[in-house]
Amino acid sequence: MMKLTHWLAGIAFAATTAGAVQADAIKDAVASDKRTAEYAARDGFRHPAETLEFFQVKPTMTVVEIWPGGGWYTEILSPLLQAEGKLYAAHFPKETEVGYFKRSRENFEKKLADNKDAYEKVVMTEFAPGQDLEIAPAGTADAVLTFRNVHNWMRGDNEAAAFKTFYKALKPGGVLGVVEHRAKPDTSREDMMSSGYMTQDYVVDLATKAGFVLEEASEVNANPKDTAVHPKGVWTLPPRLALGDEDKEKYQSIGESDRMTLRFRKPKS
Repeated sequence: MMKLTHWLAGIAFAATTAGAVQADAIKDAVASDKRTAEYAARDGFRHPAETLEFFQVKPTMTVVEIWPGGGWYTEILSPLLQAEGKLYAAHFPKETEVGYFKRSRENFEKKLADNKDAYEKVVMTEFAPGQDLEIAPAGTADAVLTFRNVHNWMRGDNEAAAFKTFYKALKPGGVLGVVEHRAKPDTSREDMMSSGYMTQDYVVDLATKAGFVLEEASEVNANPKDTAVHPKGVWTLPPRLALGDEDKEKYQSIGESDRMTLRFRKPKS
């Protein structure tokens, strides 16, 4: 009995130590002085360290970041994974007629080229829901992460296709991490499309239909000040502030949107 007790204690200690190492690595990446100051200033709303810990991201993982935009999370994920892991940045397609997509991708490519030491192991791929594009070789990713993107795919009626792509890229047992603006329960599809806020039940249903299992939901990115009802939807709030100076102080006092943070798992069998 004593040997069993010692064995169990050893397992618990090892797990605790591994968790501490993971948390320290994430915190070091978040605290890096190489991050864009403007991005780091938003940590109080986006809680990157707590979010990545919740998604169980480890320095040894192969991670796919979906639509990284200007690289807000890339600035954290790249140094975190650089030594032992791998980061796929699944950006907008190179061949696109959408001006915003084209500019965003070009700016991201320039960011990587101008900081080769920081991003030398970032592999750029392409993602467009509904198109047959490979975000990573099938069954190779330990984690797929998407931050505030699902509402965009709904506008093109491609949100279900997106989750199927994520499922294909992940290993059995892999994690899908989703952060999304959160609408009040029973919000209509029409209102979700116009506001940029989505109900948590809808996002869970999307993932479940794609084959995922909801493992846990976190309130780490919740904002109780946000009513989710604004003149120009979620874009009324920072950082966009779509109304300009109109009621600017009011919306700044609310801060960034109320967000769901969901961890899904691809079943092992």
